[in-house]
Amino acid sequence: MDRSSLPDRRKFLKHSARALAFAAAGPTMASSSVARAQDKPAPSDRVVVGLIGCGDLGRRHHLSRKLLPNPRIQVAAVCDVDRNHRDEAAMMVQQEQGRRVGVYSDFRRLLEQRDLDAVMVVTPDHWHALIAIAAMETGRDVYCEKPLSLTIEEGKAMVAAARRYGSVFQTGSQQRSDRRFRQACELVRNGKIGKLSKITTHIGGIDPGQWQPAQTPPPELDWNFWLGPAPYADYFPNRCHYQFRWFLDYSGGKMTDWGAHHNDIAQWALGADESGPVEIDGHGEFYEVGPHDIPGHFEVTYRYANGVELVCQSEGENGVKFYGSEGWIFVNRGKILASDPGILQLQPGPGDVRLYESEDHHTNWLDCIQSRKRCICDVEIGHRSVTVCHLGNISMRLGRPLKWDPVREQIVGDLTAQQLCRKPMRAPWHL
Repeated sequence: MDRSSLPDRRKFLKHSARALAFAAAGPTMASSSVARAQDKPAPSDRVVVGLIGCGDLGRRHHLSRKLLPNPRIQVAAVCDVDRNHRDEAAMMVQQEQGRRVGVYSDFRRLLEQRDLDAVMVVTPDHWHALIAIAAMETGRDVYCEKPLSLTIEEGKAMVAAARRYGSVFQTGSQQRSDRRFRQACELVRNGKIGKLSKITTHIGGIDPGQWQPAQTPPPELDWNFWLGPAPYADYFPNRCHYQFRWFLDYSGGKMTDWGAHHNDIAQWALGADESGPVEIDGHGEFYEVGPHDIPGHFEVTYRYANGVELVCQSEGENGVKFYGSEGWIFVNRGKILASDPGILQLQPGPGDVRLYESEDHHTNWLDCIQSRKRCICDVEIGHRSVTVCHLGNISMRLGRPLKWDPVREQIVGDLTAQQLCRKPMRAPWHL
């Protein structure tokens, strides 16, 4: 495939960003018509995006709320193995942008569309690594939903690819672009609740699910392609689309679904974006009935080298709670609370840690595509955070504690556990 135009376009975007910054540095006067024209970037300044995965999250969140309303983005292609999903997505783009887009059932064909600068990967988790790496190999930047990977080894391969190809990569852990979570982490990092001793993350549980008889897949769904690298399994509706999250062949249950969000915030507050825990002890309830093979209710205790304990559990109000020697802070998507409300009024002082600031996750991605800087939730951050979740699942599956070397990214002294850091892929798929 001829990809010669991609580096030139990236250079153009970068130079455009510099030119805009220079122009903004001095006083200017402009007519209202010029101001209106500046509200919508010229076509050459827009990031041309392909959407891979057009299910509810892809269409109703990313496409309708983030991509199509953004004047800096042109959606030029959509892809899904479910014909209904991709056709609806294509119709949404045509109605909003007034143009037809490339429509694909195979992501490899989408990546052959030469005008794309970037792709958004919103597929089930077991497809993330294969698609994201293929996109980076063709010179595209990537926004990939969380949890970043199905296994620890997949995450390592994604990080290596991003560094090899110089890709701008945003992991969809959007809580990093929420001021409440940033405020909580800055207060903790700067000792505003004293010496941090413990963090709890509360992420919810899941029931055993309902078995359904195997049936012929609906005609609009390419079931074999949906399975892809996962082992073959007969189709039934509760295995597919949203419900995939509760099957280990495709995801990691609540531990990776919500855990990838809240354990990511714990890592941020700990300053562990390039590290992780050293000990893991997980206890989970696996159901004897029903199709779900992930733990429904659980508690996993992680210990870090600095002595801080992180407890991730299914019970309790959804959110993250930090315990220090002089108080506590609780934060979720709706509120931030503290043992003393005055803590929340404290401002950073000279020499205090100031964390990466982003007000919108997608805007941060676009800004970094132009500047070629790393995103607020760069691929390695997403990988390290979901590694915490994968380790919890491995400990629960084996029913024993683990020791983890965060520098070498290996489980220490337990070959069986280390083997669970990877998963075979069904032919012909491979990393």
